[in-house]
Amino acid sequence: MSRVAKNPIHVPAGVEVTLSGQSVKVKSSKGELMHEAHALVEVNQNDSVLTFAARNTDTNANAQAGTTRSLINNMVLGVSKGFEKKLTLIGVGYRAQSQGNKLNLSLGFSHPVVYDVPEGIIIETPSQTEVIVKGIDKQKVGQVAANIRAYRPPEPYKGKGVRYTDEHVIRKEAKKK
Repeated sequence: MSRVAKNPIHVPAGVEVTLSGQSVKVKSSKGELMHEAHALVEVNQNDSVLTFAARNTDTNANAQAGTTRSLINNMVLGVSKGFEKKLTLIGVGYRAQSQGNKLNLSLGFSHPVVYDVPEGIIIETPSQTEVIVKGIDKQKVGQVAANIRAYRPPEPYKGKGVRYTDEHVIRKEAKKK
């Protein structure tokens, strides 16, 4: 059996988990997430503990059990604490400003970049060069942060661009005469 799937998930207080067939619904005051578990995975709930098991000894079933456990654990963490990604803009004149459900970016292009924020995501700009992406869905938070970074990824010579706050950009040496 998958090592990941062997670990049970302890559901914290204030989070409600509902099982109906293969669908798992996780709900709290922050929001609600739903996942359809694979047919090879058996999900059980005892009080506030979720356990996962493969329905047979197939390798694929073990892999699906571990994946399902990880996805549902991320759902439980998301509705209880939430997820966030921090981005930093490095470069002269690079600015970010959030206005409602739009993010205005000045990234050195001849035009401003306007990013429409998807539903369920909150974008904050504490300063002109910082962007914080928050939400309860880990995959969606990461995808939105990657989409914003993709407008101007950091370049290797001067390090200018949009990067994750904890990202280390390997710099190249400039051309010599």
